[in-house]
This record gives sequence, C-alpha cells and structure tokens, in this order.
Amino acid sequence: MSELPRGIQALNQGASALRRSVSGEARSALCGMGSCHECRDRQGVRTCLPMQPAANSQARRTETAIAVFGAGPAGIASARAALASHQRVLLIDDNLQAGGQIWRGEGRAIPAGVEWLGGASVLDAPSPHHVRLVSDNEHIDVHFERAVLCTGATERFLPFPGWTLPGVFGAGGLQALVKSGLAVAGKRVVLAGSGPLLLAVAALLQRRRARVLCLLEQAPRSRVRSLIGAVWNRPGKLLQAGQLFATLRGIPRHHEAWVLRAEGRERLESITVRLSTGSGTRETRIECDALAIGYGLVPRVRVAQALGCELADDRVRVDERQTTSIGHIFAAGECTGIGGLGKALAEGELAGRAAAGLAIEARHLRHVRQEQVFADALARVYALDPRLRELADPDTIVCRCEDVRLRDLDGLVDWREARLQARVGMGPCQGTVCAPALEFLRGYAARDPRAPLSPVPLERLSHPPQ
Repeated sequence: MSELPRGIQALNQGASALRRSVSGEARSALCGMGSCHECRDRQGVRTCLPMQPAANSQARRTETAIAVFGAGPAGIASARAALASHQRVLLIDDNLQAGGQIWRGEGRAIPAGVEWLGGASVLDAPSPHHVRLVSDNEHIDVHFERAVLCTGATERFLPFPGWTLPGVFGAGGLQALVKSGLAVAGKRVVLAGSGPLLLAVAALLQRRRARVLCLLEQAPRSRVRSLIGAVWNRPGKLLQAGQLFATLRGIPRHHEAWVLRAEGRERLESITVRLSTGSGTRETRIECDALAIGYGLVPRVRVAQALGCELADDRVRVDERQTTSIGHIFAAGECTGIGGLGKALAEGELAGRAAAGLAIEARHLRHVRQEQVFADALARVYALDPRLRELADPDTIVCRCEDVRLRDLDGLVDWREARLQARVGMGPCQGTVCAPALEFLRGYAARDPRAPLSPVPLERLSHPPQ
C-alpha cells in the first residue's frame, strides 16, 4: 500500500482527536470518504484522504460522447457496456482508484478503452451538457453528449448523546478507513444501526483481527428473517449470506437494539445500549474502543440535482431504461435507490447500453426488475423504528460542522429556516451528515444543492484559471 493519509497515520500512532470543533470539542474521522470533513486540519485539509486541491491550478477542457460519473460497481459496469458502441467513454471519480466503497482497495481495473479521470470532483454544473471538475491541480471543464450518474450513496447518521466523540465512526466509515490502512487489530468494536452493511463490516473487522463484541440491529428479528423469502431463489445471495453468518458465528447479534449514548473523556470509552428481552427491555453498558454505527444509506443526488434531474423519494427518478427526467442523462446504482452490488451491476449495464444507443434486451430489463424487487424488500425490512427519533436530547449536537444542538432548532419549521437562523448545513460538509438526520428527526427536506459541490481552496474561486 502507498503511504497512508496523514489522518490515518495519526490514528494508528495513538492520536484520538484530529481536530477541535467550533466549540472546542475533540473530533475525529466519521465517514472515511471525505464527506463529513471531521478529519480536517486547521487549513481545512481532509487528512483521511490521500490528496487535496492545491491553491493554484491549471485549466483544461475535454469533450466526450459519454461521461460516467462514479467508478464504483455501477459506474464500471456502465462504462464497460457503453464501450461496446465504440464511442468515447470518460469515467470520472473523486477517488484516485476505481472500485467505489464496495471494491475499495481491491485494485479494480478500468475497462480497457475507457478513459479514466480519477481524483476529480464535480464543482458545478453550468448546463445539462457541461460540468466543471476540480482535481488536486486542475480545473477541468467536461462537455458531454450523454451522461450516466453512478454517484452512489452516503451513510445515514442519527444523533445521540456522545456521538461526536472520537472513536465513534460510521459503519461504512470504519470500513473505508480500515480498507485505507487504519489498524484495528485487538480493538474492541461494537457495530450498531441497521442494514446488511453491518454484517459486511463485522466480517472485515474479523479478518483484520479486531474484537467484535456484538452487533445491534434496530430492525425486529422477524422482519430480518423475512428476507429469506426474497433470496430463496437467488443462489448467489443465499451463498453470500451463508458465508457472512459463518464468518460471524459466535458474535452476539441483538435485534430491536440500539445505542442510547456514548461516553468518554476526549475519546470513546463506553456505550450504553438498549436491548430487547423476552419480557421487555433493559439497558447495558459496554466498554469498547470503537463504535461503528450507521442507519442505512442515503442516495447521493447532489450532482443529479445540479444537472436538473428530478427526484422521487429522495433518489434520482428513472424509467425502465434508467433514463432520468433529462433525456440525455441516465442514472444507475445506489443513487436511484439502495439495493447493493447486484442492483448496481444490473442497472449500470442497462444504463450504459441505453446511453450508448445500444439495443436493450428483455434479459437486461428482467435482471434489473429482479434486483429492484430485492431492493424494495431491503427497504421494508430495515425501515427505521420511529423510537429512534427520541435518541437525541435537547443538548445533542445535530450539525457537527457548526455544533448546532437540537434545542437550537426549536420553532424552526423547515430546512431553509434552520439554515438561515441556526446555520444547519452551512459548514464544510454542506449538510451531507446533518440533512438526512434532520429529515428523519424533524421532517426537514434539503433540496437546494449549491456550488461549489466539492471543497476547493478559496484562492481557486477568487482567481479561477483562465
């Protein structure tokens, strides 16, 4: 592995906090993917990432027939399918390597013939055929005839007392950090939240010799077991599930269970959890070194919104050919609804073929429908318990960038008022962390992505390249 990012090096060397918040609280990495900005230093540089935008940059322009945004499973499948049309295909991702979160660190190859533009984030979308990117040393104007959006998802965090302590990670965040080099051998870890991601992260931690103490799933056991019906005729998914459960044999798994609070001085020392019992509930304190917690995934739709695509139920709206409300823009994978690897691959292939003008066969449509049925089953099974809205008390921080507490939102009726009067979503993450949480807690709907969509040094906005 190449040299580790500074933040991960510091954590491996025993550091607890990577920064201090606006009110002086110790903070550390949360998301592991550059979205939360909790690993940033005093210059605003995200220390968990291997590269950062420089103050000065070069400008260039490029044109392509098909631009694919996102190089996870959906994006790679889309680019590979589109390439069969012998048109120019450009694959863009804000990571230096392809693979996305699922294949992070696995060295996934870019399909031969596809042009690769890694380490480049979307800054703005001046028109539906034009995006402006920022890389470590360039401003890049990309003009395209057609586009496929495979922008993936971010993790949903629900605030509770103590969730800002160093040592509390997102479940997917800890997964990303471990894959990027964070050492967890011998660490006592609790996983909590909701969804099959918890199982995958637990398996990874087991392989890296962490001590996984238990898994806390908020969904009832009976609902989770009902997934068997959704995968009974899907041998691949049955095999995957069987392998996961075999790997995790012996680790306690609790249902209708969640973390009530995290405690510690300057870093996590213990958590108090709510467990369901045959006769009711009980609270238990668990000493641990790390908590990996996430309540499912949320589609990343900001680029789609900036391009003018319509949403439906917080995801990019597409038809049966993966076409968005903008006829030359297609979408696939988690940004169209959370469904996992199979859905991403099936939709990615279909969207790539559609964007390239290739024939769409019945088997392509059938495969996508099958995966969407499974995605719908996941959504039903892991629907969030309304009681999770009671976790945050009035003093709980709900916006980590600006240290906004739940009580600061009293009397504010929507996202716009919360932004204007309490500065919610006004920090570096621009609502990536707090917006999904407050939509669940308060019904606030954030629908106003604004440029720049990605962080960039002020000097590059004040003196843009010519």
